[in-house]
Amino acid sequence: MESAGDFSHMENGDSKALMGKESWNNGIRTAQNMSTSLMRKKSDPMLVSKVRFEMLRQCLANLQQVILGTKLAVLFPAIPLAIAADFYKFGRPWIFVLSLVGLTPLAERVSFLTEQIAYYTGPTVGGLLNATCGNATELIIALFALYQSKIHVLKYSLLGSILSNLLLVLGTSLLCGGLANLKKEQRYDRKQADVNSLLLLLGFLCHMLPLMFRYAAAPGIFVADSTLQLSRASSIVMLVAYIGYIFFQLKTHRQIFESQEEDGDEDEEKAVIGFWSAFSWLVGMTLIIALLSEYVVGTIEAASESWGISISFISIILIPIVGNAAEHAGAIIFAFKNKLDISLGVALGSATQISMFAVPLCVVVGWIMRIQMDLDFSLLETGCLALTILVVAFTLQDGTSHYMKGVILCLCYTAIAACFFVHKIPAPLDQTNVNLRLKPSSGFSA
Repeated sequence: MESAGDFSHMENGDSKALMGKESWNNGIRTAQNMSTSLMRKKSDPMLVSKVRFEMLRQCLANLQQVILGTKLAVLFPAIPLAIAADFYKFGRPWIFVLSLVGLTPLAERVSFLTEQIAYYTGPTVGGLLNATCGNATELIIALFALYQSKIHVLKYSLLGSILSNLLLVLGTSLLCGGLANLKKEQRYDRKQADVNSLLLLLGFLCHMLPLMFRYAAAPGIFVADSTLQLSRASSIVMLVAYIGYIFFQLKTHRQIFESQEEDGDEDEEKAVIGFWSAFSWLVGMTLIIALLSEYVVGTIEAASESWGISISFISIILIPIVGNAAEHAGAIIFAFKNKLDISLGVALGSATQISMFAVPLCVVVGWIMRIQMDLDFSLLETGCLALTILVVAFTLQDGTSHYMKGVILCLCYTAIAACFFVHKIPAPLDQTNVNLRLKPSSGFSA
C-alpha cells in the first residue's frame, strides 16, 4: 500500500508520485493523445499561488488546469446554455446546436484527463483507458440512441465517425502536409497502417455478412432472427479481434505504435493535477457528455425538420466533424510538421476503434437490453464503407505521400456527403421495425 506521503504526492501532481513506476511518457503515448495535446495551453500558476487557503488554492489550480487549460475553453459556455435552453423549453434545434458545440471541448478534456491518470497508473492501464475513452463522445451518443431505440441514428453516427476519420481527417492531413512540404518527400511507417487496414477489412467483412445473408435468402423466408444472431456472433468476433489488437499494441509490438516526440526539444511532460482530482473530473465530464448526448439524440429529428436537412446527413457528416474537431485539428497540424505517422495514427486508430469496438459493443449492449441492434447497415451505407476502406488501403500502400492523395480522399468525402445530403428516405436503417420477409415483388432479387 502507498504511504500517506505518497498519496499526497499523487494528489498534488508531484512527479515523485511516479517513482518506481514506468511513466506514461516512457511507455506508449498514442497519436490521439499527441494530437489533442496541441489544443492545450499552459496555465500560469502565479494566478492562484496567492490564495491563502490550501484547499481552495488546490481547487482553483485544478479548475485552471482542466477548464482553462485548453484553447477550446471559449466553447464551454455552450454547456450551461444548452441546459438552460432545455429547461426553459427553447427551440429544439437550438438545444441540438448548443449541445453539439459543448461536446467539442469535453471530448478534448476527456483525452487530457485520461492522459493525466495514465501518468500514475503506467502505460498499460493508460493505454487501456485511451482505448476505452478515445472516442467516448461517439460511444455515449450511440448508447443513448440505442437506449431510445433510434437504431438509424446510432448506425449513421458510428458510420459517419469511420468515414470522417478515414476520408476527411486523413485526406486533409495528407493535403495540408503535402502542400506544406512540397520540397520534401513525406514518408510514414506502413506497419501501423497495415495493421489498422487489416482490422478495418475484418470489420467490413462482419458488416457485409448480415447484408449478404439478407439478400441471399430465398423469397418468403423470414431472416430477421437469423440476421440478428449472425450480427451478434460477428460482434463477438470483432470484440475478440479488438482485444487482440490492444494486446498487440500495448505489449508485444508496442514499438510500432509509439509516436515520435517533438525532436527532443520539448521538456518531458509530467502530471499537472492529482490522480483523484483527474479521476473525479473524468467522471464529472463523462456525466456531462452523457447529458449533452441525450440532448443531441433527443433533438436531432427536430433539427432535421427545422433545417430541411436529412437525419442521415446530420448524423454522418455534422456530428463526427464537430464532436472530434480538436483531435482532427491536431492531426492536420502534425501533418504540417511532416509527422505523418502521428496523423495516420489519429485517423486510422480512431476509425479502427469505432469499427471494431464501438459498433460491436452497441450490438452486445442491445442484446443485453433486448433491443434488436444488428450489423446490417443497409446497402448504400455498407457500400460507402467498403469503397472508403479500399480507397484508403490503396492510398497508403507505398509508404509515401503527396498532396494529390489528400485531394482524392477529400473529394471522396465530398461525394459521400452530397449523397447523404439528398438521401431523405426516413429512417432506412432501423431494421428493428422492418419486416424482412422478402417478397418476389420487392425488387430485392434484382
